[in-house]
Amino acid sequence: MAEKSVLTERELEIVRAVATGATNQQIAQELTISVNTVKVHLKNIFVKLDIQSRTEVALFAVREGLVEVERPGPVADELMAEAAPVSRKPISRRKRVVLLVTMVMVTTLVLLPSVEMSPVSAPGTEFVDAGAAASEGGPALQLQRWNSVAPLPMARSRLAAVYHAGRIYVIGGATVDGVTGAVEEYAPLDNSWRVRSPKPIPVHNVGAALLGGKVLVPGGYSADGTVIADVEIYDPDRDSWGDASPMPVALCAYAIAAAHGKVYVFGGWDGSSYVASTYEYDPLTDTWSEKTPMSFPRGFAAAGEIDGIIYVVGGYDGQREYAAVEQYDPAQEGQGTPWRERASMSMRRGGLGVAAVAGNLYAVGGGWNGYLAFNERYDPQTDRWSTVETPVFGQWRNLAVVASETRVHALGGWTGDFTGANHEYQALFTYYLPELP
Repeated sequence: MAEKSVLTERELEIVRAVATGATNQQIAQELTISVNTVKVHLKNIFVKLDIQSRTEVALFAVREGLVEVERPGPVADELMAEAAPVSRKPISRRKRVVLLVTMVMVTTLVLLPSVEMSPVSAPGTEFVDAGAAASEGGPALQLQRWNSVAPLPMARSRLAAVYHAGRIYVIGGATVDGVTGAVEEYAPLDNSWRVRSPKPIPVHNVGAALLGGKVLVPGGYSADGTVIADVEIYDPDRDSWGDASPMPVALCAYAIAAAHGKVYVFGGWDGSSYVASTYEYDPLTDTWSEKTPMSFPRGFAAAGEIDGIIYVVGGYDGQREYAAVEQYDPAQEGQGTPWRERASMSMRRGGLGVAAVAGNLYAVGGGWNGYLAFNERYDPQTDRWSTVETPVFGQWRNLAVVASETRVHALGGWTGDFTGANHEYQALFTYYLPELP
């Protein structure tokens, strides 16, 4: 972890305030700055210290001596003395909170020096979100390349989405009222939504891939709490649904991508455990076949295709998130290993989405174990990741991410509540030069 010297004086002030348990609003009032400025400073602090949560900021403050830590004995004596009928001036409620919080943090540092953040979701509940419905998701930053556009008609997380012929189709997902099969179509040029024919089997923890102008939606987690193997196909031109051969096994929370005219499903949850499997769907024969598995089991990863190569990014296995990136080349099946390890992301991300624009892969959102302060962009030519600003500062997971010709679109997800937020990122600019005389 970086030393405190990498932080500015203002950032150190904010670190001290976070360690006392102050909210962004309270920090802004105390330092006479705006809440948005506090968020920007926090984003920079997270990046500089290579951490993901406010708790880690507080632990850093204790370790570096930025906040005063009382020993347990005197603290207990002082708190007890306040309740006694003596003339000593009582300590403030804020000071009591600070002392108790620092006691907990010091105990953690002494007894569990290598402790990791506990998952936000309790064991066994990582497949279900809870909360209210909100049109926007989390504290939003005003950024040059991100633009907030018409929100989804229905706030939802754990949904599937594809881009086809100038339209984005969002399918299924989890809502405040339960699992849905709703399908909604977004027209970026008109910034408008319209409702389409619903998916016959409502599911969440699901993905989709575009193949020959049709949308393939495999498996998912159904409304009755079971994982299914059913595969349904949506025809956007006819606004109709049909069936395809079911997967060999029931799966949800998988990563999915299309390449070379076929669809590939990676990892996920089979109803009893996370898996590392790879399955290929061939639309010409309407059959599924098992391929070389990933190096380790996980779900809630994301997959994106560039030049016929698929990149499987991040993931979550119920205990921890991953920053790992594996490259899958379908053409290498039967000719050696089709898998190759690539540079990891700078942050662990589970429940993220990815999309490819102009030969770069964009990883957006994710996070079970803390706040993520930025998104990331991958360049396969250099095998390097770089940071990309985020329109939502904080938790933002189980969203849908798709690419149009020049933009990355991030839709829905969970930010503590179900969000209907619809953000688009201008990944590529097109310039028109005047003709020379």
